[in-house]
Amino acid sequence: MSLKLADKISLTIHDLAFGGEGVGRLDDFVIFVPFVIVGETVEVEITEVKKNFARAKLLRVVTPSLERITPECKYFTQCGGCQYQHIDYPAQLRFKHKQIADLFERFGKISRELVAPVISCPSPYGYRNRIMIRSQWNGPAKKLEIGFIRADNNFVVDIEECKIAEPILNEQIKEVRANPPPKGGIKVVLRVQPENWDVPQSSFFQNNFFLLPKLVETVKDFLKAGGARHLIDLYCGVGFFGIETADTVESFVGVESDQLAIKAARQNAASRNISNGEFIAAQVEEILPELLQKFSTFADGKKSKTAVILDPPRKGCWPETLELLRQTKPAQIIYVSCHPATMARDLNILCADGVFELARVQPLDMFPQTQHVECVADLRAGQTLPNRS
Repeated sequence: MSLKLADKISLTIHDLAFGGEGVGRLDDFVIFVPFVIVGETVEVEITEVKKNFARAKLLRVVTPSLERITPECKYFTQCGGCQYQHIDYPAQLRFKHKQIADLFERFGKISRELVAPVISCPSPYGYRNRIMIRSQWNGPAKKLEIGFIRADNNFVVDIEECKIAEPILNEQIKEVRANPPPKGGIKVVLRVQPENWDVPQSSFFQNNFFLLPKLVETVKDFLKAGGARHLIDLYCGVGFFGIETADTVESFVGVESDQLAIKAARQNAASRNISNGEFIAAQVEEILPELLQKFSTFADGKKSKTAVILDPPRKGCWPETLELLRQTKPAQIIYVSCHPATMARDLNILCADGVFELARVQPLDMFPQTQHVECVADLRAGQTLPNRS
């Protein structure tokens, strides 16, 4: 059967792909549909047809899943921020675990058995401490739209509140709407400043305070299991991981190219009386060999163990950084990422030819109701993992 735009068909949903779209098939031809759940029968309208797949919009749920619930947000399906508000939260965690395991197996050539269950967020709504409000002039309606990017295009959907944002940010949204930008195309970042942390406006900080303790606990547990005495925190930002894990190692150093972030990191360490670390403003690729050499000194007749924390942007690590790590081979790499696909790609490179071995991946649901999920991977230099037999 050949499909064309605007065709209306019935589908059974067999899977949820990474990114949030449901997967249906018509004579083995894949059709992606948003806002559905595995097992549902739905009526859809074809919106895009490619050689190997098509996309469709949901018209009606004929047979709903028992895990389908009523979304809390009135903008859901219009606003592009959330993909899963129609799914019961325990089911969201289960779907995300499968998606991550599938990705790692397909693109990273990594056993799905190494992916632990997803750690849940104690506050599935009202958790985001940073949002970006956009403005756009709507010519036909002759009004300024203030809100988020739509789910189905690049236009802005007008919103008055965000259900996944912290309550104080919803108060700030009201202020923005009461005092709108003078024209469209302007972005306004709203943020809840983390308590007792110096974070410049342009610097990164984890956007979910509720699950932050579990993220730190995961990284510290991996560090302790690896037995590293020294830590190099790459892409360290305002020093969060280095400072939070300082009591786990003898010494640490954080590296970040952002001068303002490094200044803040030093202030954050000083305010906590952290004295066993330092922060360096530099390009990771330029300084990494020197740092690894510095920490690989011999003590008590044994080579000192050095761990590296990687917390790169969503696009993943630079190829040069991955190659440097393969060449210098620290005892342990703890890779933190909010994008499992680029993480799987990078882990595949690091583990090629047995240079590193993956011990475990721990996902944490730092982004409930959305397609996103944070993962922490524990890699060890080849031949250092205990025998699993």
